[in-house]
Amino acid sequence: MPKVSVIVPVYNVEKYLEKCLDSLVNQTLEDIEFIIVNDGSTDNSEQIILNYKEKYPSKIVYLKKENGGLSDARNYGMPHAKGDYIAFLDSDDYVELDLYEKLYNRAIQTDADMVECDFYWEYSDGREHDKSANYKDESDMYANARVVAWNKLYKKDLVLNSGIKFPKGLRYEDLEFFYKILPELHKIELISEPLIHYVQRDDSITYVQNEKTADIFIILDNILQYYKDNFLFNKYNQELEYMYTRILFASSFKRMLNIKDKKIRKKLLRETISNVYNTFPDWKKNKILNGTKSLKNLYLKSINFYTYKIYCFILK
Repeated sequence: MPKVSVIVPVYNVEKYLEKCLDSLVNQTLEDIEFIIVNDGSTDNSEQIILNYKEKYPSKIVYLKKENGGLSDARNYGMPHAKGDYIAFLDSDDYVELDLYEKLYNRAIQTDADMVECDFYWEYSDGREHDKSANYKDESDMYANARVVAWNKLYKKDLVLNSGIKFPKGLRYEDLEFFYKILPELHKIELISEPLIHYVQRDDSITYVQNEKTADIFIILDNILQYYKDNFLFNKYNQELEYMYTRILFASSFKRMLNIKDKKIRKKLLRETISNVYNTFPDWKKNKILNGTKSLKNLYLKSINFYTYKIYCFILK
């Protein structure tokens, strides 16, 4: 039985796939399986996968399905995982050869529910080390977590028993999955070493801002509803309020400013500030916002309906 199962969705990434798969099949952790989910690729990706499957039949599990998107492919692969731990990797990225050995060993040594590592932002002209925040406590994890799915190793039974899935057809799927699974994580470990190369593609949907950028509203509402349905909203009210405000007024705000269609851009910017004040009308009193001094919090505290319009005008 494998110790770790890595789920890798594939959709039309023939340019990047061999580098990704090479970094997987040569992992120093021997008892490992790679569940490659072909999500309806129309390029040469399938043949590349089959070539690796032929060379490494004991390591590669090949699944094929109709195109349904990244979330659907990850969800499709999860029930097939046989390892004690489960991980996700995007097929245009690649990893250090000792990644999963280091994640697994730390998980076993500490009985961690999740182990997270640093990573590189990999650009065509260089790279940048994304360093862990060294979370002080659970509240700090909510406030400053890196929500990407692919730099983490989870106990498989914890994930499958939770019933939590990635939201199909929506952007920012990692955000919803992470904040839903977070209350289940009682022991978290960090490895402050960049072990994953997060490749920045010019053609990635991450860089294309349009009406789909509004998916963030649905994702955040899904998270809040999950906490309410599971009687967790009051316990984590301050953390959720800060998370909601920070995401909409920081990262999402920047993405919306890059929407080329002026009508859509203005509509989503108006919805952003309205959603924050309607959902959390007293957000300026948030204990995390007022309890931690940082440039980010100073910026957030400066926002009101008047300054938000000014920022929109200056930055667009």
